[in-house]
Amino acid sequence: MEREIITGVDRSERSRAAADWAAREALSRGLPLRVVHVSLPAPPDRAERRPYRSETVADHVVAELTDRHPSLRARGLHLTGAPVAVLRTMAEDAELLVVGLRGEGSHPRIRVGTTAGALARTCERPVVLVPGALAADGPPGRVDGVTLGIDARSPAGGAVTLAFDTAGLRGARLHAVHAWRLPAQAAERPFPALEEDRATWEDDEVQRLSDALRPWRGKYPEVDVLEDVVLLAPEVALTHAAGNSGLVVVGRHSGRTALSLLPHTGCPVAVVPV
Repeated sequence: MEREIITGVDRSERSRAAADWAAREALSRGLPLRVVHVSLPAPPDRAERRPYRSETVADHVVAELTDRHPSLRARGLHLTGAPVAVLRTMAEDAELLVVGLRGEGSHPRIRVGTTAGALARTCERPVVLVPGALAADGPPGRVDGVTLGIDARSPAGGAVTLAFDTAGLRGARLHAVHAWRLPAQAAERPFPALEEDRATWEDDEVQRLSDALRPWRGKYPEVDVLEDVVLLAPEVALTHAAGNSGLVVVGRHSGRTALSLLPHTGCPVAVVPV
C-alpha cells in the first residue's frame, strides 16, 4: 500500500497554509495527499444552523490545492469525532501528518493550539507543525535548508533519518545542531571553568556528534552536513539555527524543545516519535 501525506484542515488561513506545505511536500516525495476535516458531532437542529457544511471543507481545500498544483494527487475526507483522536488514527500508516499551529477557534494569544500540541506529543508518526500564511509560489518543496536538533548522546533515529531524507530530496544542506551543557562538576566548583577544560569538553562533544551522525553520512553521501556543537539550551540553539531553514526536525523526546521553539521560528517544525 502506497504511503500518503495527511493534512488536517479547517476553514482558517493557517490550516490552508499547512495544506499548501503538505501539497508541496507530497509533490517532492511523489506521494498522494489526503486532506482531512474533522468536526465534532452536533445535534441535528444545531447542524442545520451551521453557516457552512462541514462535509465540504476538505473538498474545497483540495480544489484550491489542485488549482495551484495541477500535478498533485489529492482527495478530501470529512470525518466526525474528536480531532486529535481521529487524526492520530488516520496518520497510523502515513508518511507525515501536517497541521497548522492553531485552529479556527483558537485565541489569537495562543501560539500553539491544543490539537497541534496534543498531536506533537502523542502521534506515532512524524507530525509537521506549520506556522504562517501560504508559501510564496516557487518550485514544489523548495527550502533553504534543513535543521536537525540532535542529542548526540541519544540520537532519535527517526528524526535523523527524516532530516537526511528531506535534505537529500531537496539538494539542501543539513544543519545538525547538538546543544550541550557543562558537566555537573563544573557547576559545583566555586570558580568558573578554565578555558582549557571547556575546550576539552567541547572537543568531546564535537567527536560525540560526529560519531552519532556517521551511519547516516554513509547512507546519504550526497547530503552536505554542517555539524554544530553549541553551549546553549536546545530551544535557544535551534531558534538561532532555524533562521535560514525551511524545516526544523526534532525527536519526540525533545518535544518540550519543539513546543518551546515553535513560537519563535517562522518555519515548519517536524516532531518525530522515535
